[in-house]
Parts: sequence; C-alpha cells; structure tokens
Amino acid sequence: MANITEITDFNDKSLDIYARMTENELLNYPSPDKGIFIAESPKVVERALNAGYEPVSMLVEKKHIETEAKQCIEMAGDIPVYTAEFDVLTKLTGFKLTRGVLCAMKRKSLLKANEVIKNLKRIAIFEKVMNPTNMGAIFRSAAALGIEAVLLTPECSNPLYRRAIRVSMGTVFQVPWTYIDSEENWENNYLNDIKKIGFKTIAMALRKDTIDINDKRLNDEKKLAIILGNEGDGLMESTLDNCDYTVKIPMSNEVDSLNVAAASAIAFWEIGNKRCL
Repeated sequence: MANITEITDFNDKSLDIYARMTENELLNYPSPDKGIFIAESPKVVERALNAGYEPVSMLVEKKHIETEAKQCIEMAGDIPVYTAEFDVLTKLTGFKLTRGVLCAMKRKSLLKANEVIKNLKRIAIFEKVMNPTNMGAIFRSAAALGIEAVLLTPECSNPLYRRAIRVSMGTVFQVPWTYIDSEENWENNYLNDIKKIGFKTIAMALRKDTIDINDKRLNDEKKLAIILGNEGDGLMESTLDNCDYTVKIPMSNEVDSLNVAAASAIAFWEIGNKRCL
C-alpha cells in the first residue's frame, strides 16, 4: 500500500529529485555506479514497471490519485507518493506534469554489448547522437519497426533522460540497449566485435558508393547492424571504411540529409526485421 503524503514543505529533501536535480545529478544519485531516472505520465510509468524497473517514489497531482495514476500507484507497491494540487506541482517542478504523474525509478546495471545482441538478427548502432529528443524518437521507431536492440557509443545521450523517455512514450523500456565499451581506441575496434558475432554492417551515409536501401542483398542477410551517425557530422570515417554495405536514402528537391531520427525510421522500415511486424 502506497504512503500518500500531501506536500507542505517545498524544501523537503525528498522532493529534490523532482525539483532541484539535473539529469547528470540524477544519473549519479545516490552514487556514480547506480543512479535514478524520472518517468513521466501513467503509460510511461506502467511500461517501466512492467519492464522491471524499481520505483523509488512518485509525484502525483491530487485529482489523479483515484483516476489516471491509480493503476501506477497500485503497481508500484509500498513507496512514498507525494501529492498536491496542479498549481503547487507546477511551481515545484517548473513545468506542467504530463497527465499528472512523475515516478523516480532506479536504473538497472547495463549488460555488455555482446550479451545484449548475441542471439538477435536486426540491431541498430548510433554514433555520438547527443540530442535527447532524437534519442527518444529513435527508440520509438526501433520498437515499432522490428529493431531488436540498440547499441550506443559512449558520447550518445542517455536514453533514460526524462526528455528521451517522454518522446519515446516509454519504448526505451521495451527495446534492449546498452553502451559500447568505452575502452581506449574503441572507435577502431567496435565494428570488429560486432562482426565476430556474425553481423553484417550497414553504414547509412551520404556517399556516392552506396547501394539502394531496397537492395535484396540486405534483406537476405541473416544478421544486420544498421549504423547511423550524429546530427551534424554523420558517421566516423573509420566506420564508413569498415562497414560491409553503405546505404543512402534517395531524396528529392536537393535535400541533402534527414534528421537522424527520421533517417532511422526509414532505415528500420526498409531493413528491419519485418517478421516482427
């Protein structure tokens, strides 16, 4: 049974995680090897709980305790639930809560990349994608279009940042993901590790030496890793040089590129594991 407490003191330390901590502080709270994140809205909180994430506390608009948030509260078990009227919560957090619910949850320990992908057929890899909005959109497309796991290079935005979770509609909890090991010289080594597991690699890039995204050879490959670069510079040269295929999305009206989230959705639809759809 949840412990529902009405907020009377804005300076209560228990509310720091909702009102006064940055994303990076949450990432390292209560210690650098653990960390928490904030899930927002009932549907997103439910997806996180169903994926096995452990709740710490909830912040709920009073009118939603017996409506929008009721199931979340019941699923979360015996945790503190802080509540107040809409105007009080807006003042506390600095923004309007999406459907009146925030939930602080513990992060899980990340698996090694080879543990995440070893038995899969279609995965995506992202290099240095730093925008949380793009990251959330990428995960939503991955979940919808047959991508079984996502790997991220060390510089990528964390998928459990609040903005990324919200944009993804909680699908970051449904698609397995992890970071590629941040060992020295990883840029030149990670593709070799992917290939050793049996994956053929596809670089999505704006180059002339490309094959069509509908090329039959791609769908005939048993295991494929689709690799996309960041919003400005694209993929590293070492990645482009070492991939098995290079693919370009054909475009008109002299448009030379797409946002990485849009490009990934097209690539996932064309090359993803359509048997999952």
